[in-house]
Amino acid sequence: MSESSHVAGPRVGEKRRAGGGLRSLSVVEVILRNRRDFFLEIRDGKGVAEKMQAMLIASVAFFALYGAVMGSSHSLLQGLSSAVKLPLVFLSTLVVCAPTLYFFNLNFGSNQSLSQNVALMLTTITVTSVLLLSFAPVVMFFLLTTSQYQFFKLLNVGVFTVSGLIGVTFLSQGMRIVSYGGTEGVRVRRRVIWLWILLYAFVGSQMAWTLRPFVGAPGLPFELFRQLGGNFYANIFASLGEILGFVTVR
Repeated sequence: MSESSHVAGPRVGEKRRAGGGLRSLSVVEVILRNRRDFFLEIRDGKGVAEKMQAMLIASVAFFALYGAVMGSSHSLLQGLSSAVKLPLVFLSTLVVCAPTLYFFNLNFGSNQSLSQNVALMLTTITVTSVLLLSFAPVVMFFLLTTSQYQFFKLLNVGVFTVSGLIGVTFLSQGMRIVSYGGTEGVRVRRRVIWLWILLYAFVGSQMAWTLRPFVGAPGLPFELFRQLGGNFYANIFASLGEILGFVTVR
């Protein structure tokens, strides 16, 4: 075991003892600084429920703050609405997709419990949420300096894409550490992970489309939800077309 492992390992435990459990917001620092020790503890079943609770609270708080920034481009009501709906998008997507990853892993010989799988997925969501929050000042800057709705919407899509991609790398790393089995089994499960990530992206984007609006179109009154119709990807291409001057999106 390397010297860094001896140093990093106790820090996770120290944070747990210091607060009678991982504190909800400091769990982010633990994941980012000592991710290997964090994943090893999940693999060994140490404090899994405690970690899940801390990550759930932290991610909901961070998503709510970023949602409020998004919605504030339209109105106070839209900001409050987006602060509630954004955590709902990610947690609902987690609920829908968790069984798929669990049973895929079982099919390929994994001995992880459902709670261990959910803990790994919550790690992805927590990392995504803190990265979104780190982009909030940038988004606020463009909110104050531009009035173009389509650009602001695409800016947020770009922020979500970057944050989500970095977040899912944590899932991939965590699965490599937590998974048992031979080299071939690890390779197969790695492919399963990336297939699941694609599924998660499609479900998440459709969930966001169903619960829209989050930004709120200028000139329109506040809407809690919009009528179903179209799809997320067609709307993004249409927004790009409007920015480039090809089409007009309402």
